[in-house]
Amino acid sequence: MRIGNFLLLLFLASLWGPSFLFIKIAVLEIPPITLAALRIGIAAVVINIYLYARGGRLIKDLAFWKHVAVAGFFAHALPFVLINWGEQYIDSALASILNGLTPIFTIVMANFVIEDDKMDIKKLLGTALGFIGLLVLISPDVTSGIQVSVLGILAVGVAAASYGIALVYARLNLKGTKPVYAPASQLLITSVYLLPFAIFTDGPIPVADLSFQAIGSVLVLAVLGTALAFVVYYKLLESAGASYLSLVTYLMPVYGVVLGVTILDETLSFEIILGGIMILLGIGVVNSKWKMRKHHRLKVSNPKC
Repeated sequence: MRIGNFLLLLFLASLWGPSFLFIKIAVLEIPPITLAALRIGIAAVVINIYLYARGGRLIKDLAFWKHVAVAGFFAHALPFVLINWGEQYIDSALASILNGLTPIFTIVMANFVIEDDKMDIKKLLGTALGFIGLLVLISPDVTSGIQVSVLGILAVGVAAASYGIALVYARLNLKGTKPVYAPASQLLITSVYLLPFAIFTDGPIPVADLSFQAIGSVLVLAVLGTALAFVVYYKLLESAGASYLSLVTYLMPVYGVVLGVTILDETLSFEIILGGIMILLGIGVVNSKWKMRKHHRLKVSNPKC
């Protein structure tokens, strides 16, 4: 199970890893809210077609739909719009760093509201190692000069907190739902309220004027980075918990580095190796079977004579 969870985490990172790059490309031509609506809407169509093709049907339960509407707002609508908007003013590398705050928000919130996901030494140590590794990994980009905007930083930071809320909320209220049913319903209900809002705020977009790069980026974000990714997301959330799942944000930049080295012939620097090792070590600590031993003092009672 632990190996399976780690492989699922790697797979999810491979689906989400390129997202910041594709967002950066698409948002040059498509307004942030419309981009989020298109990404979610296309993903909803794809995953619901898949669900029905396999004989599945949407769940007929009002309480369930209330939960997926709330989870969809914090997992899709709000963070997608904020990250899209923020990447107009900050680099994708910085957005990736700020997204790495998600495990911190998640672990703190889960500690207070999820009974079986309490904070412990392993989670604190693993999260700290992962975040430091993330900083080491992207340190060359920071020192070489990175585009910074206070509002852009704030937007992506709030998005990271929103992801944390979504993880905790879904763990509490959607646990036990089959992996495909939860994201299919969640993406569908989010589309229902986000698409009209996008048309109202941005108006219709001239699709014929969009470049191949922009259209391709939207399709990759929708099909791979949303529809398929959130099936894996819910499967992992069910078996491993919110705190562990949030660690995927540490692996995403590693995947971006692997792409750069293998496809773009970029250099594998010392910072990349050290940062990657620290991130994997942090995830290994959280996923380990090691437990703190409790030392009990022996109580000696004096029998009455």
